[in-house]
Amino acid sequence: MSRDSIHQNSHNKTTTPPPQSAAASSSPSLAVVTTMEIEHPAAGASAPLSPNPKTMAPTWWAESKNMWEIAAPALITEVSQFSISFVTAAFVGHLGSLQLAAVSIVQNVLETFVFGFMLGMGSALETLCGQAVGAGQTHMLGIYMQRSWIICMVTALCLAPVYILATPILKLLHQDRRISELAGKFAIWVVPQLFLYALNFPLQKFLQAQSKVWVLTSISTVVLGIHGLLNWVFVAKLGYGVVGAAVVADVSWLLVVLGQMIYVVSGYFPEAWTGFSMKAFKSLGGFVKLSLASAIMLCLELWYTTVVILMVGWLKNPEIAVDAISICVRVSNELGAGNHKAAKFSVMVTVTTSTILGLIFAAAVLATKNEFPKLFTSKPEVIHEASKLGYFLAATIFLDSILPVLHGVAVGAGWQFQVALINIVCYYVFGLPIGALLGYKFEYGVTRTCSWLIQP
Repeated sequence: MSRDSIHQNSHNKTTTPPPQSAAASSSPSLAVVTTMEIEHPAAGASAPLSPNPKTMAPTWWAESKNMWEIAAPALITEVSQFSISFVTAAFVGHLGSLQLAAVSIVQNVLETFVFGFMLGMGSALETLCGQAVGAGQTHMLGIYMQRSWIICMVTALCLAPVYILATPILKLLHQDRRISELAGKFAIWVVPQLFLYALNFPLQKFLQAQSKVWVLTSISTVVLGIHGLLNWVFVAKLGYGVVGAAVVADVSWLLVVLGQMIYVVSGYFPEAWTGFSMKAFKSLGGFVKLSLASAIMLCLELWYTTVVILMVGWLKNPEIAVDAISICVRVSNELGAGNHKAAKFSVMVTVTTSTILGLIFAAAVLATKNEFPKLFTSKPEVIHEASKLGYFLAATIFLDSILPVLHGVAVGAGWQFQVALINIVCYYVFGLPIGALLGYKFEYGVTRTCSWLIQP
């Protein structure tokens, strides 16, 4: 699918999160609220002294331990939920290059386009839940969650035609006819997921606001195991094809939502959840307005990947080209799904940790660039084309391990407008035009085209 909460605890402490990365938002998973506390010295106070070298190591270790205690379950949850679509693509890929291209178009174009709206319209819940917990108004959490359900469900209803009309839309965008028709068939069968996402996002934020992250982790990992088993049975063994893969994904997301819903209404939150209330229908306008700024920023990032996949689909041999870039996008999203997650942690330690993880993942991609495409396909031409993108994929993963943290600092400083301008210039003024020039004018193909498109 993936791409936060900002609230004032006091006049001298501000909690600010980094935004979600694009790769993490192009998938169904939802990034966990990430916060960094930045202390501002009181007026007239001297700046803090540099850390004592003798205490640096223990302090670093203590902060790292604190980060991973919070980040580990969040990371596992996000990777598990993202892996639902990852596993679907892997099983479908072994049916044929056409099937992989069709499912990849739906996952990386339609779903990414939709998630920009869905995540944006639900983003206000993060802010309001944080404020409610900080102010001790836990009784408002259930109201806020229901309010977010209403807005997200209406948004899902408005966006459903994008799935239903996927075939004519893709043909209008000059995608390959066979890919468009099969993608449209798959898209219709995954329409239920759109409404399940609308329920899932608010449920996650409700649980995260009350530090019930391990509950999300348990549900997500169990469902991922069930999802893999069902794909093996219905797609690999019984041969139900892309329709079977779509239905299995629907069932898996239904299990995620049901697991969370049952936990919420089972009496574990006597103050936060008091049942359904008509109060949820009040102040909907303010709820929507609170989401608009985040929605704009998020869409600018997520939709870039959508345009990349569409442009690659216009190259020669679109099945191979789309398969190759989709495999690399999938792997990039999977490896980078949670490596910038850190709560109540200094920028320096966060950047260092993320950089180390980025280097490890980038090295892993380079070492296996001829092997990881085999997870998705057995077609030699697709494997060869995807392996050529290994170097660009490694660079993307490394940069994606650092940029979200720096991006979050900028957002926390109130530079949303400047960040939006930077995104527009880097992605849409430089990246896309240069990639298009290389791909269509000079016919350099998917490799050189994506050298500019993957991470400008």
